[in-house]
Amino acid sequence: MNTLDIIKAQVAESIQVKQGLLSNEAVMAKVAVVADVLVKAYQAGHKTLWAGNGGSAADAQHMAGELVNKFTFDRPGLPALSLSTDTSIITAVGNDYGFDRLFARQVEAQGCPGDVFIGISTSGRSKNIVEALKACRGKGITSVAIVGADPCPLDEADHVIHVPSTVTPRIQECQTLIGHILCYLVEQSLFA
Repeated sequence: MNTLDIIKAQVAESIQVKQGLLSNEAVMAKVAVVADVLVKAYQAGHKTLWAGNGGSAADAQHMAGELVNKFTFDRPGLPALSLSTDTSIITAVGNDYGFDRLFARQVEAQGCPGDVFIGISTSGRSKNIVEALKACRGKGITSVAIVGADPCPLDEADHVIHVPSTVTPRIQECQTLIGHILCYLVEQSLFA
């Protein structure tokens, strides 16, 4: 297979997974429910807390930025935090409590009842996000997980969006798409 064929195959695979996402009414309905949860939280004066590891950490930072700044048009900023961006907090918590407590400790410190936590994990098995879900329950914070197709520990979240794929890059591409859709719906509902 030559380079051009490989490129086309990768694009086709991405399109196929997105078509699967589009045709899955249950997943589409769950995205709508999560968007409504976010809108209601913002209307009540709350914030979102985003978390992920590796590429998902970058997605968490990306989505928090879209909400704080703007997505498709100028409007007031919305309170959103990425829990994977402060190296001093990350290294302090990792050193003193272990990497598994990284997000839970921040949820305990930064989260308030009524906030929404969104954990992004391709495998759905990230121990530090599982621990964050426990912290959310203890504080009255709604939890959302955006994960791949397989059943996983993050199915314990209040709301779970399963991307219909088990291939990490394809899951990540859809997680970004879902994050963008959530940002779009929040922005349109609150400011359009």
